[in-house]
Amino acid sequence: MTHAKAAIVLFAASVLCMPSAYADNAPWRGPIIDAHSQIDQHVDLGQVISMLDDAGVSRVILAARGKVKPGQIARLARTYPDRITASVRTKGRTYADNHPKFYKLLKAQRGMPEFRAMAEIILWHARKGNKAPKWVVAASSPQVQAALNLVYERGWPAVLHYEFRAAGGETDGLMSELVGLLRAKPAQPYVLTHMGQVDLDQARTLLENHTNLHFIPSWSNSITTPLSKQPWTNLFDGRRLSAAWQALIIKYPNQFILGFDNVFDDHWGDLYVRQVGLWREALAALPGDVAHAVAHGNAERLWKLDPLP
Repeated sequence: MTHAKAAIVLFAASVLCMPSAYADNAPWRGPIIDAHSQIDQHVDLGQVISMLDDAGVSRVILAARGKVKPGQIARLARTYPDRITASVRTKGRTYADNHPKFYKLLKAQRGMPEFRAMAEIILWHARKGNKAPKWVVAASSPQVQAALNLVYERGWPAVLHYEFRAAGGETDGLMSELVGLLRAKPAQPYVLTHMGQVDLDQARTLLENHTNLHFIPSWSNSITTPLSKQPWTNLFDGRRLSAAWQALIIKYPNQFILGFDNVFDDHWGDLYVRQVGLWREALAALPGDVAHAVAHGNAERLWKLDPLP
């Protein structure tokens, strides 16, 4: 057998032995970063890594909520530096009330080197039953400006929590507020968690006009939207990304960042596993470079994380 023929045979054999991730309809098998999740006192902190493993998530950018203290998140990040990135918490009653304790909390986290991100900054948040109240905090308010100033100083993305669809008649004013932030600092990356509850046309307009805007599609899929009474955006048509949303992601691959926004203990179990599985199916239908960008590359670039293989 000639060297050329031998090379062809070896190449063919290697193709036949490729992992099934490259086969039609197989889920994507690359690394996934959860760019925004939270944890409260009802979640066993000692099980965070095993919960990430169960879901198939390589790294999480994690913030405290409820009665979890900043030091607990810092210890997790220090113990598992390759898996957990600590995220500065703002959310809480002291933030909403602009209480002095909020600035004390911000200062404490600012002084801990493990914190390398800022969690979502609440600007318009609808009531979620008896679990979370309605909060409306203007971008110009002192507490928001304090959080944003820390973001700007550290060179972190600013993760903003708007619920434009739930805001109803307030939507136009909130959208103007967002656009004002985007235009004032065009080099600063801003991220809308939960897709900001925008519809397809709103997303397209924002992406066309603002290269510094990014979306995290947390709670924006066919598994979670039926579980909630909130008007979340749904990017999916059954088990697949809808054709229009998929086209938008492919057109703007550097502006979508995978994240799930686990909050309560029931979010960290089977619901997490099923959502990651759904997204792996969706990622498999995207061009390879787009899938890598959405799944982990954009998070690595924006938060300056060590690249995953």
